[in-house]
Amino acid sequence: MPRKVVCRELGPPGRLRLESFASMPLAPGQVRVAIRAAGINFPDILMAAGEYQLKPELPFTPGMEAAGDVIEVNGAEAVAVGDRVIVKLRHGGYSDEAVVSPSQLTPLPSTFDYAEGATFLAAHGTGYHGLVDRGQLQPGEVLLVHGAGGGVGLAAVEIGKLLGATVIAAASSEEKLEVARARGADHLVLYSREPFRDAVKRITDGRGADVVYDPVGGPIFEESMRCIAWGARLLVIGFTGGIGLARTNLLLIKGASVLGVRAGEAARKNPAIAGTRLKQLLEWAEQGKIRPNVSHRLPLEAYAAAMQLLIDRKAIGRVALMMR
Repeated sequence: MPRKVVCRELGPPGRLRLESFASMPLAPGQVRVAIRAAGINFPDILMAAGEYQLKPELPFTPGMEAAGDVIEVNGAEAVAVGDRVIVKLRHGGYSDEAVVSPSQLTPLPSTFDYAEGATFLAAHGTGYHGLVDRGQLQPGEVLLVHGAGGGVGLAAVEIGKLLGATVIAAASSEEKLEVARARGADHLVLYSREPFRDAVKRITDGRGADVVYDPVGGPIFEESMRCIAWGARLLVIGFTGGIGLARTNLLLIKGASVLGVRAGEAARKNPAIAGTRLKQLLEWAEQGKIRPNVSHRLPLEAYAAAMQLLIDRKAIGRVALMMR
């Protein structure tokens, strides 16, 4: 029987359970996908703890993205048994199979394996939406990427370089920075070696960063306001390091903007931008210009350990669950 990870009570990953379930018949227009890999995202952890914006009714299965093979179709057009696909979800990915509509499927790039497909669209979609739609990053501008060793951070490094920016990658370890360098970062900042605001001023000859990409928050966000250029855009991607406080005087004197980035919600509000984003990301993927860095691949039954890798900041890029 297929298996899935189930959240029956809110809390840490250890409270989740792996359970078997019976496959249900497809309704007209539905598609069944045998999931081969599922990506681990920080919102999965927050959702299971009841700390995310989206609060599914209990019980539910975490997992915002997955990849696999179409194994059954009931009247759905433009989808065929055997198609290799990426599955876009709000939750439900930590499972051996998913029943979805065709609109939730995207062809798996020919250059990707299942783990890479399952860890692609959430991070790179956020990177594209943040830098293009919200930040309007221009060629020649300076982009400061915080948490550059994480999934969304590395995606921003890759996309920032493709857009023609000078990329400053900041991270917590030399190993993470080396991966960022390999993905195109021009300058590397180790948090423990030098205050990053001093490093940015040094690298830019005192001018500061034009765009700050921040999935960390907390003190990182607050210090970022002290190393920005005139007209800078500070992109709030997440708050893994806590909620940051905006010093409005610092924003005012630099004519700066603080912009929230919610790629999934933006796509639901405005499907047109989602189509443009997806087309460009798939094109870059097929050209070999972008690729998730999957540092860990664990079996489905190791879901708690996989989630803990993100909590402990031990992942470099992405973590994927692999189904048997």
